[in-house]
Amino acid sequence: MTLALIHHESSLGHVEPPGHPERVDRIRAVAAALEDERFANLHRVEARPADDALLRLAHPQRHIDRIRAAIPQEGGAMLDSDTYLSPGSLDAALHGAGAAAQAVDMVLDGDVRAAFVAMRPPGHHAEPEKPMGFCLFANAAIAALHALENRGLSRVAVVDFDVHHGNGTQAVLWDEGRATFCSSHQWPLYPGTGAESETGAHGNVHNAGLRPGSGGPQFRAAWENRLLPAVAAAAPELIIVSAGFDAHHRDPLAELNLVEADFAWITHRICDLAETCAEGRVVSVLEGGYDLVGLAVSTAAHVQALMERSL
Repeated sequence: MTLALIHHESSLGHVEPPGHPERVDRIRAVAAALEDERFANLHRVEARPADDALLRLAHPQRHIDRIRAAIPQEGGAMLDSDTYLSPGSLDAALHGAGAAAQAVDMVLDGDVRAAFVAMRPPGHHAEPEKPMGFCLFANAAIAALHALENRGLSRVAVVDFDVHHGNGTQAVLWDEGRATFCSSHQWPLYPGTGAESETGAHGNVHNAGLRPGSGGPQFRAAWENRLLPAVAAAAPELIIVSAGFDAHHRDPLAELNLVEADFAWITHRICDLAETCAEGRVVSVLEGGYDLVGLAVSTAAHVQALMERSL
C-alpha cells in the first residue's frame, strides 16, 4: 500500500481578492511540488463533496445555510475582514470537507495506510457557527467526528502544527471526550486562542504556545515533552493531522523559524505513534502556509515522510 493524495480542481475555483494570502497559487504550488518524480507512486484520487449530513457533524444546518446563501453569483463577498467568498467557494469547501472524510474511509477500509488531502480553503479556524480565518468548514474536526460517528471508532486524535491555533477544531471537539486535540502554535498570535489553560471539557485539549522567534528546537521540545505524550496517553485508533506550513521561516504571517526538516521530523514522530496505537493509520489535511516556496518545500517534506512510512 502507498499514500493516497486526495485533490480536486474545485480548489482552483475559490478565488480571493488580489493580494490575499490564501490564494489560488497556494494549491498550484502544492500540486507542482507533488509532481516531482519522488511522488510518482502516490495514489492520486479525486475528492468527493460533502453532503449536509456530513457537515452537520460539526456545524448546525443554519451555519451551512448561511454560507450557501452568501455565495455570490459573480465577483466576491466578505464574511469578515479575512474570509471571502467567490462563486466557486462553496464547491471548493464542500470538496475539502468531503475529501477529509473520504481520506478517513480509505484508511479505515485498508485501501491505504495514510492519506494527504491537498485542498483549499483550509478549515481549522471554522467554529461551529462562525466561518473565520479563511475557513468555512472544520475539515479536520469533521474527519474526526466521521470516524467516531459513522465508522465506529472509539478514540481519535487531531494534531495541529499550523502556526495559528486551530480554534475551530478545538471548539468543535471541546466537549467530545472521544477526541483528543493537540496543537502547537505561535503565542500570542491570531486568533488569540490556544492558551495552555484551555483543556477541554474532558481534559482532551492540549495546547503548547511557542514564543515569536522560536525555531526547530523549541517546536520539537513542545511536541516531544508535552503534546506527543498526550496523544500517546489517549491511545487513538486514528490520527488526523492539521498540516499547516506557515511556521516555516519564510512565511509572512507569523514569526516562527521552522525548516523543512522540522516538518519531516514531526511527521515521522506522528507516524511512530500511529504505529503503536492506530495500526499506522494517519490522515493529513492541508491547512495554512502562505509563502509559496516555503509551502511547497514543506509540503514535499511532509508527504515524503508519509510515503516512507506508508510502504
